Amino acid sequence: MSCEIGTEHDLLLQLKKIDGVKDVTITYGDYDLVVEAETENESKMNELIVAKIRKLEKVRSTITLRVTS
Repeated sequence: MSCEIGTEHDLLLQLKKIDGVKDVTITYGDYDLVVEAETENESKMNELIVAKIRKLEKVRSTITLRVTS
């Protein structure tokens, strides 16, 4: 995800409090944070991304890469 400059650490702390978020890493380059999340099904993942993560202040954009087994 991309966020406003200087808000990476605050967002990291907020993201770690969200149920379903397993890990958050601050990165440098095109993206500012990488979030690893896990839910029971696709519907709950959509809810997590749309209703919780994208609604956080200072988030500018997200990209989702789904891993299935």
